[in-house]
Amino acid sequence: MPKAVSRLEILQVCKLLQCVREKDKHQVEKLTISGVPHLINYNDYNDGNTALSVAAIANDDDMIEFLLELGAHPDVMDLKGRTAAMRATEYGHVNCLEKLLAAGANMTLNDLEGKGVIFYCIASTERHAKCLELALTNGANVNNVAKDGTPVFLLACETANENETMCMTLLEKGADPSSRVEPPVLAEDGIKRARKSEKASASRTGKTALMSACSSGSAKVVKAILKKGANVDILDMRKNHAAHFAAKGGHLECLTALGGCGAHFDQTNTDGNSPIHLAAMGGHAMCCKYLSQRGCNPKPKNNDGSTARTIAKDEGHKEAMKELRKVEKSFGKSGKSNDPWALTFYDWVMLNQPKILELLKVFDLDDTGYVTTDDFFDTITGMHAPVEEEELRKLASMHDKSRENKVDYNDFFVAKKWINKNFLMSAFEGKKKKKKKGKGGKKKGKFKLVMPICTQDEGPRTSGGGPPELYIPRHIHFTDTGRFDRDHPPTHPLQDDSAWYLKQPDRMYVNINEAAKMGDFDSLRKALLNGIHIDTRDKYYKTPLMSASAAGHFAMAKFLVEKGAQINVRDNFKWTPLHHACHGGQLDLVEYLVKHGGEIDATTMNGGTPLTRAIESSRDAVVQYLMDQGAKMQTENKKGMSPLEIAQSWADPRVLDIVQRKWDTLPSLDKKKGGKGGKGKGSGKPKPKRPASAPGDKENVQAGGGKPVSLDDALSQHRKGSILRAASALAGGLDECEDITYTPLNAWTKQPTTGELINEKEVKRERFGWEVDFPDFQMPFQKNIATKMADIDKDE
Repeated sequence: MPKAVSRLEILQVCKLLQCVREKDKHQVEKLTISGVPHLINYNDYNDGNTALSVAAIANDDDMIEFLLELGAHPDVMDLKGRTAAMRATEYGHVNCLEKLLAAGANMTLNDLEGKGVIFYCIASTERHAKCLELALTNGANVNNVAKDGTPVFLLACETANENETMCMTLLEKGADPSSRVEPPVLAEDGIKRARKSEKASASRTGKTALMSACSSGSAKVVKAILKKGANVDILDMRKNHAAHFAAKGGHLECLTALGGCGAHFDQTNTDGNSPIHLAAMGGHAMCCKYLSQRGCNPKPKNNDGSTARTIAKDEGHKEAMKELRKVEKSFGKSGKSNDPWALTFYDWVMLNQPKILELLKVFDLDDTGYVTTDDFFDTITGMHAPVEEEELRKLASMHDKSRENKVDYNDFFVAKKWINKNFLMSAFEGKKKKKKKGKGGKKKGKFKLVMPICTQDEGPRTSGGGPPELYIPRHIHFTDTGRFDRDHPPTHPLQDDSAWYLKQPDRMYVNINEAAKMGDFDSLRKALLNGIHIDTRDKYYKTPLMSASAAGHFAMAKFLVEKGAQINVRDNFKWTPLHHACHGGQLDLVEYLVKHGGEIDATTMNGGTPLTRAIESSRDAVVQYLMDQGAKMQTENKKGMSPLEIAQSWADPRVLDIVQRKWDTLPSLDKKKGGKGGKGKGSGKPKPKRPASAPGDKENVQAGGGKPVSLDDALSQHRKGSILRAASALAGGLDECEDITYTPLNAWTKQPTTGELINEKEVKRERFGWEVDFPDFQMPFQKNIATKMADIDKDE
């Protein structure tokens, strides 16, 4: 595709891409018609993006269709050789890919790295699976190999545990099961060529798709690859066997699949490690047991002079060390009942059991569990089992109890008659704990239901495949730091043009409550402008105002209240923002919430009030303020504790003295009632009412100057080419004004200066104490708990 080189081309391409992002079809069409020829297919000078690729990344299928109608080529590439279809597939934008395919997009193209469209499909989502289906249907190369030697099927197998369906689809569509990263071929008589290939040899390891599937732990994909005819004993450049990768991850089922195909496990790589060494390193005891039984010698030492048992001991894996001690003694002793061929045949039977059972049931229509000896013999031999005819006849006779020429095939699969029980797969399942019987067990106490942690779903993804609504786009301030910074901002928006030549930062998301907690005003403003509700809850039912209150962030709490956040909203434990603020222990924030309508006697699920929360945090100023405002003292929580009793258990002497003095002034009748009389008429100051409309609600100002609609309609009917009508309109003050307001690509965000940041630190130290600058800083409630626990430890 043509690349923008001249200044005019660069400016027009930048303008075109900006209009595509803003979905301004009118300007896009105008630039396409009046701009430089073929502008719609030009590459951006910086990123190499084209109009189609920008629309594909943004999941704007409507814009893609519009650009194609204007003459955009469906196979237009960026500077890395990526087509719009590849970019759409990379992000899982199915509708965009369908539009491009309808326009004739070529699915056989590769980028500059040799990667086709299927490379961009490898991800564990349903949308990427749909993109893969579309790509394969339209001719994508299922055996595409990148320039670094990596086949696309091998790349899919590296995450096979997440992409099992995708790997199986590629195999069904003809992917080579023996795919591997081919090692470099060196010249026989040239040292120079060998040196040139040193970099290639670093990436071309000779790893196979089977090894990648074993490393990921997907037994289903491993079995499918083996059934397609992959070589089970092939080695990579470092002489690693597929069993090395399965043993390292502790994937026993993958090892049994390899064993069912007759794998030779006693392979040593260039480090001197066999699969059992790697299993011991990870502490996988059952893998060590299986490998030793199937011929992997546990006694040899690696290049570091360590046996498998020594490695397990050094790593602190007691179970693996215990198992390796056993197998070292028993290695080479297959058991009295195990013939040399029996174990190989047993592993094959376990791998192919579903298929064997299906074929046998064809002969057992009544589901009796028996088939004739001839049917049994024909079924096994027809599947080319690794067993001789004489040995198979011997097995059939073992399972013919009544000598009626019938074989009990269920008993055959259990294999206890022809395999030592220690070698059966049931020996690797782990022992089940037996329940205690009789009177020796513990007495049953009163059943107590533990209250679970209540969480809610984060909700569906937003339009365009974005995260759930509670994750808002994080505002990232980026500019040329060589020209501007927080202490030297631009004096005019036109000065900061750095967004035109700096790379756009990757989009990041932040939990809306984390943004409130950290004081990220810019991200919250942007989210509110985009329609996110001010009281959006996270998975723990907390709103931004609750998070800001718990963190003691006064400025953020004020901002949220002014934007319409509810003061008395409750979480799943019926805590209000005032409860959280009292735990935070900041007097100014508590005063602000109370003055704006915070319910001073709100009760939580366990009976706690803002006053008891302040007592638990041991904040004397907050406790005194709530009492002055008329907070009730005659309350009890679910444990029957009054505020005084809570102060005696939690508070320091200052808070206890305040609560005691207030308690002594109460009438004796109220003291006896405790929290039971709380439903009567309370005393104290009336609750302040919240203003009908919070500040900041009247932000929607009607624009347009108040012109009558009929007059605008009359103006729209004027023909622009008529001089007389235009003169008449000018004389009447009805001229049409073109909006030439300039909107910067990235407007400067006001940032606090260094002096303001230092002042903010001083304010924090005054509010939270000098410990706020240290990483082990604790909020008042946690600090009070830690102090109490330390005192208890001293007493003990």
